[in-house]
Amino acid sequence: MAWTRVAQSGSIKDGSGAEFTVGGKRIAVFNRGGLYALDAMCAHQDQSIACGKVEGDVVECPHHSWHYNIKTGDLLDYLKGIRLQTYPAEERGGGVYVDV
Repeated sequence: MAWTRVAQSGSIKDGSGAEFTVGGKRIAVFNRGGLYALDAMCAHQDQSIACGKVEGDVVECPHHSWHYNIKTGDLLDYLKGIRLQTYPAEERGGGVYVDV
């Protein structure tokens, strides 16, 4: 894994997310009282969750309303055992970094 700068500090507003491609992977980074990164593609039909509505620790896929915990990647409804990969994320030196 390697830390990669994906955005400028402050560019991901609290309560929202953004998608970046890092090492060939589509990664969603959410700001909810801290930064959380996970695979951007919903397990349902490979649509991005990055622009989904965030409430608390949960993002709702904007395409088919599946819900994921942004801290753990766990799917919270429909099927058990489905989880998106999570990655360390942090803000430092004027940038947003993800370890992918």
